[in-house]
Amino acid sequence: MGEIVNLRLAKKRKARQAKDEIAAENRMRFGRTKAEKQFEREANRKTERFLDQNQLEKRDTLKPGEDRTDEP
Repeated sequence: MGEIVNLRLAKKRKARQAKDEIAAENRMRFGRTKAEKQFEREANRKTERFLDQNQLEKRDTLKPGEDRTDEP
């Protein structure tokens, strides 16, 4: 005689396994460690600071809606 299987538990086990496989794929596709995220943020910050410090002309610091009165 064959093994007796509880269909309710087998269905739940199968669904859980499918969910775990999808989660593993998503971790590989989208997951980054905290250190990787922090490294990228710091690199972007350094790049932005470097570009700001080495500009030939300063950016306009006018607020939206203000008009420049000293333009020719």
